[in-house]
Amino acid sequence: MPISPNYLKQLDGVRAIAALMIMFFHFFVLISMPGPFQWLPHYAAFGRTGVTLFFVLSGFLITRILLVSKTTPRFFTNFYSRRVLRIFPLYYLFLILTYFVVPPLMHTPAIPAREQVYFWVYLQNIAETFKWPSDGPAHFWSLAVEEHFYLIWPCLIYFLTKRQTKLAIAMILVIALGCRLLLIQQGREAYYFTFARMDDLGLGALLAIWESEGKLKGYSKQFLLGFILLLPSLLLWVPKAGNFNYFGETITLVQGTRYDLLSFWYFCGVGIVLSLKESNAIYKILAGRFLSYTGRISYGLYVYHPLCFLLVRSMVHGLRLIPLFVISCLATYFIATVSYFFFEAKFLSLKRYFAPSRPSPGGG
Repeated sequence: MPISPNYLKQLDGVRAIAALMIMFFHFFVLISMPGPFQWLPHYAAFGRTGVTLFFVLSGFLITRILLVSKTTPRFFTNFYSRRVLRIFPLYYLFLILTYFVVPPLMHTPAIPAREQVYFWVYLQNIAETFKWPSDGPAHFWSLAVEEHFYLIWPCLIYFLTKRQTKLAIAMILVIALGCRLLLIQQGREAYYFTFARMDDLGLGALLAIWESEGKLKGYSKQFLLGFILLLPSLLLWVPKAGNFNYFGETITLVQGTRYDLLSFWYFCGVGIVLSLKESNAIYKILAGRFLSYTGRISYGLYVYHPLCFLLVRSMVHGLRLIPLFVISCLATYFIATVSYFFFEAKFLSLKRYFAPSRPSPGGG
C-alpha cells in the first residue's frame, strides 16, 4: 500500500505567494516605468526573494517525503522517477520553445548550441556565476539549484541519522555563508551559485525533521518572535536601502549575511504557517481556492511568465501600466493552466507507479 505524508493545504498558498512575488518582480523591474511609478521597481525588487521562499519550502517538502519513505523498497528509484516526471517534461518543453520556436516567431537570431548546453544539463547557474558564455531562460537558474539538491540530499537522508542530518545542516549553513563571502570578495554574484544558496534548502529540511520529531508546533512562539525581530533586515533587499557603500569595509560581510537573515525570516514564516490551526484566518486564506489553485499551477507560472510578459508587451500597445500587468498575469495563468491539464498532468499521472510502499520488514 502506498504511503505519503499528510497533505498540507496551506503550503499551496505559500507556494502561490512565492510565485506571485517573482512574477511581480519580473514585470515591474524589467519594464520601463512611467513617471508616477518610478518608485515601484525599488519595492518590486523584494519580489525576487520569492525564490528563497521557494527554496525553504522545497527543502521542507522534499525532506518530509524522504523521511517518510526512507525505509521503503526502491527508495531511490521511486524518488528520482517522481522528480523526473514532475520537473523534466515542462523544463525541456520550455527549452525547446525558447531555442527552436520563439526565435523564428519573434524574428530574433537563433541561440548558438554552445551557449545552450549549460541549460540542457542544469549547469546554467554555474555558468552565470562564473560568466561562462551561455544564453537561455534566465530564471531557470533556480531550477538548477533545486536539481542539484535533489541529486545529493536523498543520499544524505538515507545514510545519516536525524541527529547526523542536523549536524549536516549546520555545516551547510556555515559552508553557504563562507561561499557567499568568498564569491562577493572576488567580485562575483553570489545569488545563483548552488553552494551559496543551499542553506535555504537546509533550513527547510530542518523544519521537516522537527515535524517528524513532533517538535514543530512547540516552537510556534519562537517562530513568531524570530519573524518579527528579523523584519528590519528585509530593508537590505530593497535596492536603495540595500546600497552597501556606507558600510565601508564591512560591505562583504553585510552582503553575505543578508542572505542568512532572509533565509531565517522565511524559515520562521514557514514555521508559523505549519503551526497554524485550520480555524485560523491566515490558514483559511492560504488554503483558499485562489491561492490553492495558484499553488497547484505554480511551476507553470514560474516557467512561462517571462515569455508571456514579453509576448503580451509585443502584441498589446498603448495600454496603461496596471491594465498591462493584469493582462500579462491573466495570459500567464491561462498558459500555465493549459500546460498543467493538457501536458504536465499526463506525466504526473505516471507518478502512481513510483509511489513509496510500506516500509521493509526490520526497517529502522
